[in-house]
Amino acid sequence: MARPSMLLALGVLAAAAVACAPADTSPSAAPLSPTASTACTKDQLKLVNAGKLTIATDKPAFEPWFKDDDPSNGQGFESAVAFAVAGELGFDRTEVQWSTVKFDSAFAPGAKQFDFDINEVSITPDRAKAVDFSHGYYTVKQAIVAMGDGKFAGAKSLAELKDAKIGVQVGTTSLNAVKEVIKPGAEPNVYTDQIDAINALKNKQVDAIVVDLPTAFYVTAAQVEKSKIVGQFSSTGGTPEEFGLVMEKGSALKPCVDKAVDALKSKGELTKIEQQWLSAAAGAPELK
Repeated sequence: MARPSMLLALGVLAAAAVACAPADTSPSAAPLSPTASTACTKDQLKLVNAGKLTIATDKPAFEPWFKDDDPSNGQGFESAVAFAVAGELGFDRTEVQWSTVKFDSAFAPGAKQFDFDINEVSITPDRAKAVDFSHGYYTVKQAIVAMGDGKFAGAKSLAELKDAKIGVQVGTTSLNAVKEVIKPGAEPNVYTDQIDAINALKNKQVDAIVVDLPTAFYVTAAQVEKSKIVGQFSSTGGTPEEFGLVMEKGSALKPCVDKAVDALKSKGELTKIEQQWLSAAAGAPELK
């Protein structure tokens, strides 16, 4: 997470952030298919608990990252990713156990009682001094938030936002995305603090705001009543923010976890999981 205070505030994120979730098409419904690997076979992995893959996350576990506060059900973006990685490592569902670890504790220095943690933790150089990160499993996207009854609430493409008055925080990747991707006809309203942009939307001083997608879920669920996520889009320029699986510093498991993440990425599985849980179920369609 790029903004720990904001994303920790997801503690008040309402279940309303997610529409009805698919039933039978979720990754939880599909069997985990182990990947054959001579270097990373299950019996060669150094695990915290013998014979079990121990995965940690915070509690409560909020939507759309998890569903029903139950990481073990395979539903929600991060639960689905975790089980997919487990499958690549050779573990079936009965061989995965979950533990509770607070967000900040996951990437604090010291020994870990989990094999990896998944909790929307952004990969940063400072955090990487204390823990190991896997290759990124999710590149954080930008999102457009508007009032539900606003002129641009039904936009289906970025081109439809050319005439929108957009609010955004100064010095952010969101501002770069507005200028380089949306390219509105008028200069965006730039605010020193994100809360000022959010209040501008609330007071209808702007048509829409652009924030990262995790923040957009929080804005629409807890900060601005009757607002909605119009859609999400990929930004350009700069170093992209990525979420990574967290492991103990010097973890012998890292090469195998990296290999698992890379395999899921190359096969398009991560994209499928993202489309299901962060686009369809979470009501954040992709805008191009």
